Amino acid sequence: MATGSVPFVSSLDIAHFKEVVGHYVTGVVVVTAATEGGPAGFTCQTFGSLSLEPILISFAAKSAGKSWSRVKPADAVAVNILGSEQEALARVFATSGIDKFEGVGWSDGPRGTPLLDGAIAHLEGALLSATTHGDHDVVVVAVDFVASHPGSPLVYYRGGFGEIA
Repeated sequence: MATGSVPFVSSLDIAHFKEVVGHYVTGVVVVTAATEGGPAGFTCQTFGSLSLEPILISFAAKSAGKSWSRVKPADAVAVNILGSEQEALARVFATSGIDKFEGVGWSDGPRGTPLLDGAIAHLEGALLSATTHGDHDVVVVAVDFVASHPGSPLVYYRGGFGEIA
């Protein structure tokens, strides 16, 4: 694998690329943190388990995103895996310039991060690193708390929300 510093230039059409990648079904999460300005968070679909020893997860956040800029300095983050009934919540946390926590139920996790009510799972841990790749930061989190709850996941497929039947 080449690791030089020369940027790769692609002739792919971005719209076509997004259409093709949209065929991959993803879950939907909301990443949250306690910040000096109050709770912050954003909707994210690029999330996954990274390592079992140590237990690590990763997610990708738009580097220039306003919500990510609030979350990034935090010591800890939570990943709230949304349930099939939480499409409206996913849309709220995907919106810029609003108080995303207005009217949203949540409780503090062990590290003080917001754990959203109704999520089917919560993971919380220390933010280890964030490295920029293209227009996104790839973030690694050392997990030290997990919880799961009954329910079906909210999924994202071909540009829209859905659920597994």
